Amino acid sequence: MAANTINTAKRILIVEDHADIRKLIRMTLEFEDYEILEAADAQKAQQAVGQWHPDVLLLDLMMPGPLNGLDVCRWVRTLPSAGQPRVILLSARGQPQDIAAGMQAGADAYLLKPFSPLKLIETIVAGV
Repeated sequence: MAANTINTAKRILIVEDHADIRKLIRMTLEFEDYEILEAADAQKAQQAVGQWHPDVLLLDLMMPGPLNGLDVCRWVRTLPSAGQPRVILLSARGQPQDIAAGMQAGADAYLLKPFSPLKLIETIVAGV
């Protein structure tokens, strides 16, 4: 774990349909001693949340398939509060209406791609 981090090991689920982006996020978080699981789509994300109970959900907004990141975020907010992870939406869509839609869906934070590894860590640490 990095010396400047006061974080204890937390479970983080990375939900991103691009394998290269998942890999970069994983590499960033491994240096911070997080327990990490990955999902490539919204349906796998829902399964992982139900079975693995992550503390933080890094959730891509735009994914292929019938469900997108907003759908997953709304679904997470229907879970009992004790089982709800902190949701950080990740997106290249940065218009005010996009950010507002993410926050209205229940996101705790909204990071614009591309984001720096430091910004990602700061956003995670701020809420766990």
